[in-house]
Amino acid sequence: MAAALTRSLVFTGFMGAGKTTCARETAGLAGVAFHDADAVLVERLGEPISAYWNRVGESAFRVEEEQTVLGLLAGPPAVIALGGGALRSAVVRSALTDHAVVFLEVDLETAWSRCVASDRPLAQDRGAFEALFAQRLPVYRATCDAALPLGGLPVVRRALPSLLALARGEAPGLRMLWAASASGDYPVWVGPDAALVAPWPLAEGSRRFCVTDDNVADLHAGRVPQLSGMIEIPAGEEHKTLATAELVWRALVAQGATRADHLVAAGGGVVGDLAGFCAATFQRGIPVVQVPTTLVAQVDSAYGGKTGVDLPEAKNYVGAYHQPSAVLVDPAVLATLPPEEFAAGYAEVLKTALIAGGPLWDSVGSGAPVDADVILECARTKLHVVSQDERDGGLRQVLNLGHTIGHALETVTGYARLRHGEAVGLGLLAALRLSEAPALREQVGGLLEAAGLPVRITDVDVDAVIEATGRDKKRIGANVPFVLCSTPGDPRHGAQVEASAVRSAVAELVA
Repeated sequence: MAAALTRSLVFTGFMGAGKTTCARETAGLAGVAFHDADAVLVERLGEPISAYWNRVGESAFRVEEEQTVLGLLAGPPAVIALGGGALRSAVVRSALTDHAVVFLEVDLETAWSRCVASDRPLAQDRGAFEALFAQRLPVYRATCDAALPLGGLPVVRRALPSLLALARGEAPGLRMLWAASASGDYPVWVGPDAALVAPWPLAEGSRRFCVTDDNVADLHAGRVPQLSGMIEIPAGEEHKTLATAELVWRALVAQGATRADHLVAAGGGVVGDLAGFCAATFQRGIPVVQVPTTLVAQVDSAYGGKTGVDLPEAKNYVGAYHQPSAVLVDPAVLATLPPEEFAAGYAEVLKTALIAGGPLWDSVGSGAPVDADVILECARTKLHVVSQDERDGGLRQVLNLGHTIGHALETVTGYARLRHGEAVGLGLLAALRLSEAPALREQVGGLLEAAGLPVRITDVDVDAVIEATGRDKKRIGANVPFVLCSTPGDPRHGAQVEASAVRSAVAELVA
């Protein structure tokens, strides 16, 4: 995989993330030079970092570190591993804008277990270590061009083609998240014209057949290059059915698609779910690339591999897990959404921020506008959950916050009266009532109203909603498990809720 890099590929991350190991492996596979900034610094100082630090202090050490890193960045393109604190320098962060920066993610407990017995000066006290972790995390995320989840060398090897594309300048203006799951990994590219400029994840011999709807086709289908065929379906949740899936399957046959080819889903959640389902089942499975064009799809539904169609009795009752080969996200296309469609997607932003807590909730909960950074962080949150539980065995159920009653409302209104996001927003209010979090419910209600989303619904039978809730696809036994969230960042799945409480929460919405 020898590669002529046009800029250095720089690995960053907190202590214990594995930067040196992963960068050395990357350099070996790519056939390019490798530099470990800490090792170069030790040679420059003539003594171990801990000894120099203890003798002259952190400030003097950081001056030497900055000069060492700047020297490496000014040299010929290479793979470079930086020390965990190198990004505290504004001068270094500025110099990194000319290079491809990879953030190796690591959770706090893993980082501490790897560092606690070392001589690292900043890993001697657990409390200070935790504070430093929280302080540096936003800097790593803001500085990087690519982020890889915890997983070490196997993840780096699978992501290598995408990392090298960044270092060769082949993905201009894009940022990448790496999605890892039990059944497959894939890149998520976010930025201007992502479908046009991102490295295509499948070989040139695999032809591209685009599935889109009649709203999106004229606006955005042209953003997908080198198409061999196009299949348009009617827009709207009411068309996410087996009958529409059959139309897609038969169109693929008519257009000569084979198992060597793949689908491109260009559209919102309905297109993504249905095209993904068709890809999972056509000739027993072909790849799919997601090109989401709505806010709900860009922050939620395009990731994680859940595909499916609705039945009249319940939403998403027929489907399959089928991870995409890539997700290509261009936030600029959201400018073409009608205001009510953008608002509907905002409910999924709220849901994801409630699950994530931390900086994402601080931003969204304050009423800040949804921009590319918010979209990226929503995607990161969902990918993190899916990486730990791909098939809804436990943790992934937190992503259904607000959806149990939301889906029931969609069902009883025939998938035609409420947009998905509008139903989710109402479902969030019900879930927060069941969570006994009145202040948080009031805050979320205010955010929903400010976005133009409903916080009440009329002419709906409470009993019918309760009955539809009982058919929720997550039900295994007699009871339907709920996702509750009394504090942002602390969702709880599998909660058993009294029937009377559910009735009260639904009745409050239709009062």
